[in-house]
Amino acid sequence: MARTPGMRNQNHNILDTDRVGWLLVQLATPAFFGMFVQTLYNVVNTIFMGHAYDRAGNAIGLNAIAGLSIVFPIQMFIFGIGMMVGMGGTSLMSRFIGSRENDKAERVLGNGITCITILSILVTALILPNINGLLRLIGATEEVLPYARDYLRVIISGTVFNLIGTALLNFVRAEGNARVGMIANIIGAGLNIVLDSIFIVWLRLGVTGAAMGTVIAQITALVYLSLYYLNRNSYLKFQWHNLRPDTRILKPMFSIGASSFVQTAASSMSAMFLLRQVITYGGDIYLSAFGIIQRVMMFATMPAMVTGQGVQPILGFNYGAKRYSLALKALKIAVIASTAMSLMSFAILYTIPGLIVKIFETDPALVQAGIRVSHLVFLSMPIMGLVMVGATSFMSIGKAVQAFITAAARPVLFLIPAVLVLPRLLGLNGVFLSFPASDALTLVLTALLIIPVVKQFRRAAAEAKLKPAGPLPSPALPDFPQGSGIDE
Repeated sequence: MARTPGMRNQNHNILDTDRVGWLLVQLATPAFFGMFVQTLYNVVNTIFMGHAYDRAGNAIGLNAIAGLSIVFPIQMFIFGIGMMVGMGGTSLMSRFIGSRENDKAERVLGNGITCITILSILVTALILPNINGLLRLIGATEEVLPYARDYLRVIISGTVFNLIGTALLNFVRAEGNARVGMIANIIGAGLNIVLDSIFIVWLRLGVTGAAMGTVIAQITALVYLSLYYLNRNSYLKFQWHNLRPDTRILKPMFSIGASSFVQTAASSMSAMFLLRQVITYGGDIYLSAFGIIQRVMMFATMPAMVTGQGVQPILGFNYGAKRYSLALKALKIAVIASTAMSLMSFAILYTIPGLIVKIFETDPALVQAGIRVSHLVFLSMPIMGLVMVGATSFMSIGKAVQAFITAAARPVLFLIPAVLVLPRLLGLNGVFLSFPASDALTLVLTALLIIPVVKQFRRAAAEAKLKPAGPLPSPALPDFPQGSGIDE
């Protein structure tokens, strides 16, 4: 049988090693390049839009970028649904693999596919008829609304392909095969850039062309990820009977993944408040500037985010295998690495923001607005590595309560109040200073929650040296009784 590119030996799991530092490099490096290409697409897409013209030859750059910015909270909400199933499933799968219960990990795979398919259909049915109302609620002006509407209509039509691909991408990483995820991201983002050059530059389809390129690329990446499982060269096997919903799988999946969804959904809500404040205090010019800085922010936070994603299956596997000392070692390495990369990002973005903004749009007023936004938003960049790795760690080991608290705290408890209060005191500067203020408070909360977990791991590691540990029981799931029909 032909092997899909990126496949590896399915008889050994890459996570089963004592060299967790090198393993983190192995997992994070492909994820980095995959996310780099994906982030590059978002940036290139915005650059194309910044220099775009309609079929009549009129420049549409400023309004087009503003339209993409208005759509962003809705895209975040949809992405959060995919990550809820993806991250919840990833936590269960990696721990099941660690405790040598691959049959249950495969049930997570099947149930995850069923859930994300149903949810994506529901999302499409709810949002598609209400696009205009949603965009006006976020704050779209009459000048920006047509661009946001044309883009969002196409994007929502492809929600099924987007969310199933998001979930499968997380499942592939859960079994330690970051290379397949990297290739999927490269295929999708690379094709997207090519299609943007055709649809936006050559055919002058504007925001509609950008959205068409995105959906086509998502479908192509989904086909590749599907072949990974359908060709049966994956570590975990896709079984049709595992598509049948099982509450004993779904309950812990959603309880863990809920934190990721709450974080993204709450971030979407806070972004709505934020955009309305940007429009109120700065107008469409600062809306466009903030849209550019959002794309730059994706690059800036990418190293810390990738490190968090890379360490997640390592923590889950070693927690499932009761190798607590290795889990602690992996966590320490991830924190150091992510912090170092966050400091590098801060040094670059704080010193040359003007040059970066000019890549997207050379309008002098927009460039000055972008510099102002950048200097305020990126003040907390040095601590983002700690924040992201800390939040990911709770999901990795199934600490649903802590994961939920840290996920909801930044957007709900800290960011939204800051967005509502600081602008009254500091004007437009207060809108953008809401970011570093909420990040600093989130770091304090994360530290308070993770210290007891680290102490617990240290005690367990010390006890393990004295008495060898047996295999870990199923994480938060009851045994599957004989004759239940689930194993048949």
